[in-house]
Amino acid sequence: MPNKIIQKSRMWKYFIEATVNIIQEEGMDQVTIRKVADRAGYNSSTIYNYFKDLSHLTFFASMTLLKDYTNELASYIKLGDTPLDKYKLAWECFSKYSFSQPEIFHTVFIMDLGAQPEKLLEEYYEIYPSDLINIPESIKPILLQRSVFKRGESMLNIAVNNGLINKNQAEDINEMTNLVWQGMLTTVLNNRTNYDIDEALKMTMKYITKIIVNETEK
Repeated sequence: MPNKIIQKSRMWKYFIEATVNIIQEEGMDQVTIRKVADRAGYNSSTIYNYFKDLSHLTFFASMTLLKDYTNELASYIKLGDTPLDKYKLAWECFSKYSFSQPEIFHTVFIMDLGAQPEKLLEEYYEIYPSDLINIPESIKPILLQRSVFKRGESMLNIAVNNGLINKNQAEDINEMTNLVWQGMLTTVLNNRTNYDIDEALKMTMKYITKIIVNETEK
């Protein structure tokens, strides 16, 4: 590996680790460039040699906190018999972890990161390739999509190709299930509900299941 890449990887990890520590100890809203630089032992200006802005740094730090979710996703999907079963189980796994880590999932999947967010995912896995070692090949294309909508689309296309639903049904299912999840995540994130994590998950899956059943019965 060229020395330049090794140096970039080392510096990234210093700053990302410092950011993770602040998130875990003080919360996402307490992360600043100055705090990260101080923790990592560098000047604030050095961070901008490796990260465009603070949102990119918190994105990469949040990605390191998704490992439990990414490691369990394949186990969930494996339990499904049909593509639609697998789609629903993927949502169950995603919702379970997102409601327990709403700020992390908001940062990774919803927050505005500017242009080409998928490029940021590629950069992350270049620095942390070990995160994909135990991930089945069939799951990797999903994880390399930052857009939750595109993740769902890729799974539902399998159901379309298998003749379980048509393209219009797939589009409607994908749009409505995304809106249900986003609504619940926003509610949980803003403390606008008395639901605990299990109740939020139960309600979300109730409506996602209804959407899939109603669309497939048309």
